[in-house]
Amino acid sequence: MGVVHHSSYLPWMEMGRTELLRAGGASYAELESDGVFLVVTKVEVKYRRPLKYDDLIEIRTKMDKGSKVKLHHSYEIVLIDRLGEAADEICAIAKTELACVDVNGSIRVLPGWLLGES
Repeated sequence: MGVVHHSSYLPWMEMGRTELLRAGGASYAELESDGVFLVVTKVEVKYRRPLKYDDLIEIRTKMDKGSKVKLHHSYEIVLIDRLGEAADEICAIAKTELACVDVNGSIRVLPGWLLGES
């Protein structure tokens, strides 16, 4: 069909979260070495328009809010080029909820710096 499978969007959102964390000066590897693991507890995706193979996309990711143990992100999956023609079209919007757990899978408090606290 030439259309990107709906499940492809989830790894793209993970890449968006990874890069957002990296832009904040940390990495998932550093979190995990400190015993902080973020697990997805909820995903919501609204597909607006199909993406096709070879489309160039951009994942716009932001952290919306956080609590002591959860982070909420929102995403825009944006088509920026299709077959050499520039575009700026939101093809999907999404939200995720992540919970913080320790190495054993037990709920733990997020590090303050991850929530923007000093």
